[in-house]
Amino acid sequence: MSSVPSRTFGLNLPEYPWEAMAPYVQLASQHPDGAVNLSIGTPVDPTPTLVREALAAAADAPGYPTTHGTQALREAIAAWYARRRGVPNLNPQDIMPTVGSKELVAWLPLLLGLGEGDVVVRPTVAYPTYDMGAVLAGATPVAADDLEELDDDVRARVRLVWVNSPGNPTGIVRSAASLRSVVESARALGAVVASDECYAELGWGSWDPSRGGSPVPSILDPAVSGGSNELLLSVYSLSKQSNMAGYRAAFVAGDGAIMANLVNSRKHAGMIVPAPVQAAMEAALGDDTHVATQKDLYRKRRELLVPALEAFGLQIHHSEAGLYLWATAGEDTWTTVERLAKLGIVSGPGSIYGSAGDGFVRIALTGSDERVAAAARRLTAAGG
Repeated sequence: MSSVPSRTFGLNLPEYPWEAMAPYVQLASQHPDGAVNLSIGTPVDPTPTLVREALAAAADAPGYPTTHGTQALREAIAAWYARRRGVPNLNPQDIMPTVGSKELVAWLPLLLGLGEGDVVVRPTVAYPTYDMGAVLAGATPVAADDLEELDDDVRARVRLVWVNSPGNPTGIVRSAASLRSVVESARALGAVVASDECYAELGWGSWDPSRGGSPVPSILDPAVSGGSNELLLSVYSLSKQSNMAGYRAAFVAGDGAIMANLVNSRKHAGMIVPAPVQAAMEAALGDDTHVATQKDLYRKRRELLVPALEAFGLQIHHSEAGLYLWATAGEDTWTTVERLAKLGIVSGPGSIYGSAGDGFVRIALTGSDERVAAAARRLTAAGG
């Protein structure tokens, strides 16, 4: 009797990096005043009423939604780009909703047809999913902040360049001139530039328009693109600015030829944003007031945490925009993570964002007012 050889099914990917935080979460939970989780950065404030009402009003949705998104939603996205991102005359045909931005980050290399031998470039300190997207497609991820850093052989194989501005976890914002340099270098290689811009409304200091600063530039801004969206994609999410993480509401826009191919591929794969969520996205994108209100909440939390972290001995690096403070005590990442956990504060380990993140921790602004205030008190007292 012949036996069927055994085999293991699955992609054999590395363990999800956040699993390493389990013992520190447990340690923080033992604090007598409870844990303050400032690690992953999931929104905690209510989803705006107008978004929930739009979702409920569209709840009777017996038919299949369109992969490309409704015309009304795509027009709302185009209007938002013009109003908020300095991108005029974006063709609604060149826009598509996605099931959150993370799934697009993970699947874009595959959907672009990348594979063995192709190189995907991502920032030196970066969200791990950029690497995973390359791995899923069989391509090679390479860390670099400038294509000129790469040797000739690697540069010749670059097919996709990820830009993340404002950056996660660092909060770095790239100027229009810096982005334009990346675009020009990538175009010379025939490579696509995909810009993950989901924190763009959350600029601080010189990047805070409500305080006299400049808006964070988009890859599709004519000052960056030269007036052409060729080989450019802008990726955006409503998770942060509209507290819609649970809705999985995001979109991608840019090069018309690439977008048409992405829409077709996603039709085959069944990657569709539910119709009620599309309606909720349309409502959210048409209202700037709730975004400003939410940003004010994050600003107040940030103003509490910065001096408290500094009192505890941490130095804040970059953090010009976004929902995180990128900080170091000049010691091993896990030493800092443990010291914070003993105060009941759960942080994000910088080392999971690449070797350039060693020694850093990421502190999210996404705790409630009460929990952030508790963290600030503990940090200040421990530092004193």
